[in-house]
Amino acid sequence: MKRLVIIAFFFEFGFALLIVPWSAFWDRNYFGEMVPAVHAMMTNNFVRGAVSGLGLINLLSGIAELVSMLLARKGDTEATPLQGLRG
Repeated sequence: MKRLVIIAFFFEFGFALLIVPWSAFWDRNYFGEMVPAVHAMMTNNFVRGAVSGLGLINLLSGIAELVSMLLARKGDTEATPLQGLRG
């Protein structure tokens, strides 16, 4: 159950970091409106790409964790009948 929560966190955080920098929400940020230097930095496409890259890394981590969990689960179900026959 704990691994599923971690996987959900990776997916949710990854999708948010991947999509939000390119949305209108990113342009109308409170901190960006108050400090022009922050607004100029946040609207730079390189910064947006870097944040989206972090989102992609989170998505890939979530996928790797999901595959790891499914493979471990598959290995447990295959090993259980053999242990029951031996003992």
